Amino acid sequence: MDSKVLSHLQDNNTQPQTLDFLSQPLQMYVDGQWINAHSNERITAYDPCFNAEITTFPSASSIDLDKAICAARRTFDSKEWRDMLPLQRETLMHKLAGLVEQHADTLAQIEALDAGKAIAGCRDVDIAGSVDVLRYFAGWPSKIEGAVRPVSIPGEHVAMTVKEPVGVVGAIVPWNWPFNMMIWKFAAAIAAGCTLVLKPAQQTSLSAIYFAKLVEQAGFPAGAFNLITGKGSVIGNEMVSHPLISKVSFTGSTEIGKQVGAMASQNLAHVTLELGGKSPMVVFEDADIERVVAATQQSVFFNSGQVCSAGSRMYVQRKIYEEVIEAISSKTQAMKIGLSLDDSTDMGPVISTSQYANIIDYISIGQREGARLVSGGQTVGDDGFFIQPTVFADCNNTMRIVREEIFGPVLAIQPFDTEEEAIQLANDNEYGLAASVFSSDTSRAWRCVKQIKAGTVWINTHDMVDPCLPFGGFKNSGLGKDLGPEQLEQFLQTKTVWLEV
Repeated sequence: MDSKVLSHLQDNNTQPQTLDFLSQPLQMYVDGQWINAHSNERITAYDPCFNAEITTFPSASSIDLDKAICAARRTFDSKEWRDMLPLQRETLMHKLAGLVEQHADTLAQIEALDAGKAIAGCRDVDIAGSVDVLRYFAGWPSKIEGAVRPVSIPGEHVAMTVKEPVGVVGAIVPWNWPFNMMIWKFAAAIAAGCTLVLKPAQQTSLSAIYFAKLVEQAGFPAGAFNLITGKGSVIGNEMVSHPLISKVSFTGSTEIGKQVGAMASQNLAHVTLELGGKSPMVVFEDADIERVVAATQQSVFFNSGQVCSAGSRMYVQRKIYEEVIEAISSKTQAMKIGLSLDDSTDMGPVISTSQYANIIDYISIGQREGARLVSGGQTVGDDGFFIQPTVFADCNNTMRIVREEIFGPVLAIQPFDTEEEAIQLANDNEYGLAASVFSSDTSRAWRCVKQIKAGTVWINTHDMVDPCLPFGGFKNSGLGKDLGPEQLEQFLQTKTVWLEV
C-alpha cells in the first residue's frame, strides 16, 4: 500500500476491519473456496485520489472462469439447492442483508477508497440502498407463483404454469457503482433460485471481494455465488459465451453491451443489458428552481457525474433560462471537491487516467463547438483525477457535449420556447434511459411523460430509485429491467403443465 493511501485511511477514522482487509492477500471466491488465479497473475487497485496503489487481487484466466461456472452449474443442479425451501432462501438473504448493514461503514470506506466516491453519499446511497435491495428481494422466494388456466379441450384437464429459475447467471458489473450494481444482480438472481458467477470491473473489485466474505459467513451453499476478478478482455467474452451460462446480466457501455448481447445469443442465453444514457431534464418556466438545482447536484454531479442516468443535458424555457443557469452555477461553485474518505467532501475524483483525459477532452470540445463555459472546466490539484463541476450554456443538439455520454461532471444547458419544442429536443438522442420534467402544472408534466421516450421519467426530481420499481432504458440504453418484480421475472422461465384426470 502506498504511503499516501495509508495516510488517507489513517486520517479519516478508518474502521479496523478496513485496514485488516486491505492488508491481507486478496483472493477470488469459487465453489466455497478462496483461491488465487491459476496463472498467479494479479491486478493492482489504485486510489484515484492519488493514483496510488491500494492493494492487489487475482487476475483470472479462462481456467478459473470455467471452474467457477462449472461450480455454479453443479450447485444449481444439486439436491441441496434444488430442494431448498423458499423460506429458507429468504432467511439466508435476510441474514446476508443484516451482515451488509453490520459492515456498512467498512464497505463504504472500501468503496470510497477504491472508486473515489465521496463517502457520505456512498454510505447513504450505495451501501444503505443495497441493504434495501437485498431485503426487498429476500421477500420474493415464497411469492413466486404460476397460474391455473381454464382450457377449452374436451375432457377433464388441469392446466397450469410453473415458474422456474433459468439456471446459472453470468453477471458483469460496471466500475461506477461496483457494490450497488453487484447487489442488484445478486439479489434478484438468488431470489429466483439461480446460482451466480459475478465479475466486477477490474478498476473496482475490492468491495465485491469483501462482500464474498459476508456471503460465506451467511452460510450460502458452496457454488451458489462465485466471484471471479480479472480483465474483461481476458474473461468477459468467455463468460457471456460459455455454454453453461443460461442468463447474462450486464451493466456497462452501449458499445460493449451490443457485443455482449451478440455473443450471448449464440447460446440463446437470456440477456439483460443496462447500457448508456444521455438523460434530458426539461425545465418549464413555472418550475421550482430550488428543486432543479437539487436534482442536478444529486444527478449530474453525484459520483463525479459517473452515472448512466445523469441528467447531463438540460432544456430550460427561455423566461427563466439565465436564472436557472445562475442558480446551478452558484451551487456547483460552492461544492467541496476533496478526498473520498472526508465526510465533508461533495465530489471526489473520477475513476482513472483515461476517464480523466476523456472528460477534459470533452470540455475542450464544448468550448470549440461554441458553448458558453459558465463555471468549472478546470482540473484540481496535482494528485489524482479531480475535475471541477462544469456547466455549459447556449448549447444545441448538434454539439457532441449534448449528444454523447461524457460520464463526468459536465452539464450542457440550452433554451426552448414551447412544450412541443422541448419534447422534440428531449427525444432527439440515441439513448432513452431516463428523463425528468420540472413544472408546477401537473397536466403539462403528464403530457410530457407520455411523449418522452425513456425507461424512467421523473417529475420535479431526478435519479430517484427504489427496489420495487424497474430501472432500464429504451432505444440504445438497453434491454430488460433491473429492480422490481420485472427484474425477478427475467431470472425465471415459464413451464406449462397439463394433467388429464
